[in-house]
Amino acid sequence: MKTKTDNGKQYVFDEWRRRWVRLTPEELVRQHTLHYLEDELDYPHGLIAVECVVNINGMSKRCDAVVYDFDAQPLMIIECKAQHVQLNQRVFDQAAVYNTRLNVPYLMVANGKQIIACRVEDDKYIFARNVPNFSEISKKNK
Repeated sequence: MKTKTDNGKQYVFDEWRRRWVRLTPEELVRQHTLHYLEDELDYPHGLIAVECVVNINGMSKRCDAVVYDFDAQPLMIIECKAQHVQLNQRVFDQAAVYNTRLNVPYLMVANGKQIIACRVEDDKYIFARNVPNFSEISKKNK
């Protein structure tokens, strides 16, 4: 990751948004998570959108990231939290609320220490032992 300091504040270059953003604890987790998905699990760079706006009950909310398939259909919602934030039901519920609008088959939450991924089937959550690679989630969605 490319970082810089400007006026005493740290920034990271977000390759997905193509701009410098403040390097907060949550942003650090987001950047590491997205690089992990791309570098280790073969998620295509161009199919990941960062800070996607979702309208829920008349309010604009932002998903940390959404992974799309090659037909531009959303596949996975990613919610990132700072390392000190425990991945609990409240964090998972946040991603699930976004899913009421996007209706994706996969949800993922991460805090830099832990990643939890699940498949959504018939309003049930099937938790995965590992984060699936891109070919797995794109094949299962067909």
